[in-house]
Amino acid sequence: MYDISTRKRSLTLVAQGRSLNSVSHETGISRAAIRSWQHRLEPLPRMTVPEPEPPADESAYAYLLGLYLGDGCISAHPRSGYYLRIACADAWPGLMHQCREAISDVRPGIGVYTLQQQGYAMVTSYYRHWPHLFPQHGPGKKHERTIALAPWQQEIVEAHPWEFIRGLIHSDGCRITNWTTRLVQGERKRYEYPRYFFTNLSTDIIRLFTEALDRVGVEWRYANSRNISVARKASVALMDTHVGPKH
Repeated sequence: MYDISTRKRSLTLVAQGRSLNSVSHETGISRAAIRSWQHRLEPLPRMTVPEPEPPADESAYAYLLGLYLGDGCISAHPRSGYYLRIACADAWPGLMHQCREAISDVRPGIGVYTLQQQGYAMVTSYYRHWPHLFPQHGPGKKHERTIALAPWQQEIVEAHPWEFIRGLIHSDGCRITNWTTRLVQGERKRYEYPRYFFTNLSTDIIRLFTEALDRVGVEWRYANSRNISVARKASVALMDTHVGPKH
């Protein structure tokens, strides 16, 4: 048996927005007991939980959104809050640095750390409201569900399209050098030219990428159903100016 003050303390924790699991772990009282008290005792006024703040730096957010859609995920903390994780290959230390910097700019003051894995690192940050900042979070693989931007995200992407494109390229894209041969006055000569590729299994994410390219005047084409190619000289020059190769 629990006295009335113990019961009210437990219900107060619930009213603050805590889950039944969390309150049960803290107090040692079963979830079933707490749930029954919610109906039997006079309800306590629910405390207002502050809404999450918008991104502190919208340009950095557009870049981070591109990284998240390509190589990011959000997972729940065992008790409360969420982890944002962005996978960054060891081959691109500059990308890893830019990812950490973007997270810090989007939400100043929170911790950002790196978990080393075989051949790559997970740039990781804990924050209670990551799912609010990335509402694309959900169960299952991204290419197996609908991916659409919230209106406020769309406004940011339209205001900072190059940062969004750069994030997508830095996650699921690359800049390579292609070559071909041509006959010139009877002699076969080799020519090299740069090209950008973007690869993703999600048709929704590919659409978001190509819409952003259209917005900044970059010509593109489908190399196949999941690969976008940018090869025209003027468009590659634009990409080099605003994106550039990973490093």
